Amino acid sequence: MSDQPMTSVSQPLPIVLLGAGGHGKVLLALLRSLGLEVLGVSDPQLAGKVADWQGIPVLGGDEALDHLDPATVGLVNGVGQVVGSSRRADIFHALRARGFRFPALVHPSAWVAPDVKLDEGVQIMAGAVVQPGVEIGANSVINSRASVDHDCIIGMCVHVAPGAVLCGGVNVASGAFVGAGATVVQGLMLGEKAVVGAGATVVRDLPGGHLIIGSPARIQPSRFL
Repeated sequence: MSDQPMTSVSQPLPIVLLGAGGHGKVLLALLRSLGLEVLGVSDPQLAGKVADWQGIPVLGGDEALDHLDPATVGLVNGVGQVVGSSRRADIFHALRARGFRFPALVHPSAWVAPDVKLDEGVQIMAGAVVQPGVEIGANSVINSRASVDHDCIIGMCVHVAPGAVLCGGVNVASGAFVGAGATVVQGLMLGEKAVVGAGATVVRDLPGGHLIIGSPARIQPSRFL
């Protein structure tokens, strides 16, 4: 994990966006707000159908990356996180293994404390707040207006959905998902691939592979594993 705070991006290379769904559309707006050069989008659903998407070229499907030099472009993972799907993580790991790099991105309207540590491919979206002492693992997303308080440790491939709140000292293991508007009180642990349902309030540790939903909250094994 990087020891340097990142306030915009970790490298100035031109960007290829992966995925043209809703998350990709929001990331394109983020990239434009940072003034970054976007070479185009790679998406199998658009390949051969349209030449342009949201004002940028459609480069093709997955095969478009075969013609790119990993040393000259950065990739941005625009594949949205779906509970129970490993596709976003699989894409990240496969392309990192091929030598591609994923810059960390921070929206200009987000507030990130200077000592926060962001690993590769982290995405901090509009209006998010990340307080001092936080560490966020590779390919994780802190989505719009989410709040991560002091000294939280967040693993790889975690999604903190819009409006979710992690109070101080929360530890979130890799692959966990915190739903929109959920709250995790201070000092708790969310296990690997744990799922916090939208709007739930977590007041005790949530084991890996378990789901918490409803009000009052109910913990049960996750059917998404």
